[in-house]
Amino acid sequence: MSGRVGDLSPKQAEALEQCHYDCNKLCPSFALLLSILWPQFRERIQDILPQLPAQHDHFLLRWLRARNFNIQKSEAMLRKHLEFRKQMKVDAIITDWQPMAAWQLLLSLQYTTNGTILNDCCLQVIEKYLSGGMCGHDREGSPVWYDVIGPVDPKGLFLSASKQDFIKSKIRDCEVLQQECDVQSQKLGRNVESITMIYDVEGLGLKHLWKPAIETYTEILQMFEANYPEGLKRLFVIKAPKLFPVAYNLVKHFLSENTRQKINILGANWQEVLMKYIDAEELPIHHVSPVPPSYYVRDHVKMEYEQCTTVSRGSSQQLDYEILFPGCVLRWQFASDGADIGFGVFVKAKKGEKKKAAQMEEVVLSQRYNAHLVPEDGSLTCERPGVYVLRFDNTYSVFQAKRISFTVEVLLPERLQSPQSNGGSKNTTVQAEGNSQS
Repeated sequence: MSGRVGDLSPKQAEALEQCHYDCNKLCPSFALLLSILWPQFRERIQDILPQLPAQHDHFLLRWLRARNFNIQKSEAMLRKHLEFRKQMKVDAIITDWQPMAAWQLLLSLQYTTNGTILNDCCLQVIEKYLSGGMCGHDREGSPVWYDVIGPVDPKGLFLSASKQDFIKSKIRDCEVLQQECDVQSQKLGRNVESITMIYDVEGLGLKHLWKPAIETYTEILQMFEANYPEGLKRLFVIKAPKLFPVAYNLVKHFLSENTRQKINILGANWQEVLMKYIDAEELPIHHVSPVPPSYYVRDHVKMEYEQCTTVSRGSSQQLDYEILFPGCVLRWQFASDGADIGFGVFVKAKKGEKKKAAQMEEVVLSQRYNAHLVPEDGSLTCERPGVYVLRFDNTYSVFQAKRISFTVEVLLPERLQSPQSNGGSKNTTVQAEGNSQS
C-alpha cells in the first residue's frame, strides 16, 4: 500500500482515526474518501492553512505519509516547511529569482575588481553548465526529470557561482515540477503528485567526489526530503560505473528508507526497463560541458579542515592509511601556511614500518604545490589492499617549517561497512622523517 488517497493499508487507516475517521466503516471508494476531511489535523494547522501552496487532501496526506501518520510530527514538518518557503522566498522563486550576478558575488566574497568590467557569468553558469531538466512524462502522466552526471564540472561550478545559487536552483526545479504535476492533474482528471527521475551516471569519476560538491549535494537531498515529501515516484540509475557504489555510500544516509526503496539501479538492459515506464520519445539527449575558466569569479573554495600538523624544516611527515579492500577511494584536501609544500602518495606493505620515500612504491607523483595560495585536493582509487602513505615533503626548505591543515577520508564501496567510512583518520599513523633525502 502506498499510503495515498484510495490506497491505504489497515495500519495507515487506523492511524487516520486521529483525524476522526471511523476505520470500521471506512469505504475504499476514492470519491467518498476524498469527500472526508481530517478535522483534527486540519484544526491543528488551521492558522497556517491559507499560507500553504495547496490545501486539498492529497497535499496534506503527503505530510502525514512522510511522518508515518503521526499528526504531531506531520504538523511540525509542515510548519517548518512554511518557514522554509518564507525564508527562501519560494512562492516567487520561479518568476523572480535569478542567480547572483558576478559583481554581486564578488562583493559578497569581498573581492576587488580593480576596475575590471565583469559580465553576468553567474547568470549563465547555472543555466548552461548545471545538468538536469524535465524532458516529458511517464506512461502514467507524471513528469520525468533527466540528469546527466558524468560531464558535470563540480569544481568549475563552485568557482563560478555561489553555493546558495545551486540550492535555490534546485528549489526552483522542485517548484517547476510541482507546477507540472498540478497541470497534469487537471489535464488527466486525477491526482498526479510525484515524478520519475533518471540519473545517467556514465562518466562518474573522482572529480565528482570533491568534498564541497558532495556536502552541497547532501544538503540539497536533505532539503528535498524535508520540504517535498512523497514527491518522488521512482528513480532509475543507469550506466553506473564501478565508482558508483562509493558515491552512493556517501549520500544514502541522508535519504529516508522510503526514498531508498524507490531507487532502482539498472544493468545492461536499462533501455528495456525504462521503456516499460516511459515512451522512447519522452527521453532526451543531454549535453553538458565543463565550465570555462573565464566564468570563474574566485580561485578556490573555502575549506574547513579536520586536522593540522607542522612539518619541520628539512624534514617530511607521513600519514599511513591502511586499505583493507580493493575499490576504496582515498580522498584528501590540504592547505599550507606561508609557503609551498611537497606532496605525494606511496604504498608499502605493513602499517607502522618506517620507510623512506625511495623504498616505497609511488602511486601519486610527488611534487611541490602552492597550497598557501590555492588549497589542493585529490583522490585515488585504491586498486589493491595495502598501506597508503600520504607524504608531506619539506626536505627542500632550509629555514622554514610548514604548518599544514588537512582532511583525509577513506570512502568505502556501498557493500562494505567499516569505521573507515567515517573518514579513515582514526586509522592513521603519523611518521616524521628528519633531515632525510627521502
